[in-house]
Amino acid sequence: MKLLLDTHALAWWLANNPKLSRKAHDLIAAPSNAVFVSAASAWEIATKTRLGKWPEAMGLASMFPGVIEASGFEPLAITVRHAIHAGALTAAHADPFDRMLAAQAELEEMTLVTADLAFAQFNAPILW
Repeated sequence: MKLLLDTHALAWWLANNPKLSRKAHDLIAAPSNAVFVSAASAWEIATKTRLGKWPEAMGLASMFPGVIEASGFEPLAITVRHAIHAGALTAAHADPFDRMLAAQAELEEMTLVTADLAFAQFNAPILW
């Protein structure tokens, strides 16, 4: 299974936060699954720390590539194809980070790991 972590799922995994569902935890930990982290999450974390909306993530923003690699996750770049698909999604959801994650999950045939119910507006499969 190919999993794409929503930004909060990544943060909760890294912090060993009990907000991460047991099902999500077990699937992320399963060696048979490939776990991806989007460049959109790096963008979101950097933006929210700059704006003071997520100050506790400052360390994560500055060490993002190393943290992803140390966790055994695969980085997922944003491509032109992803950008066009995210911009064309008809769902009313306006969050650009969520739109990009949904587009990437759809196009790359990944399951999005998220607790965010707003993703139900998109066609990407989700799990929590």
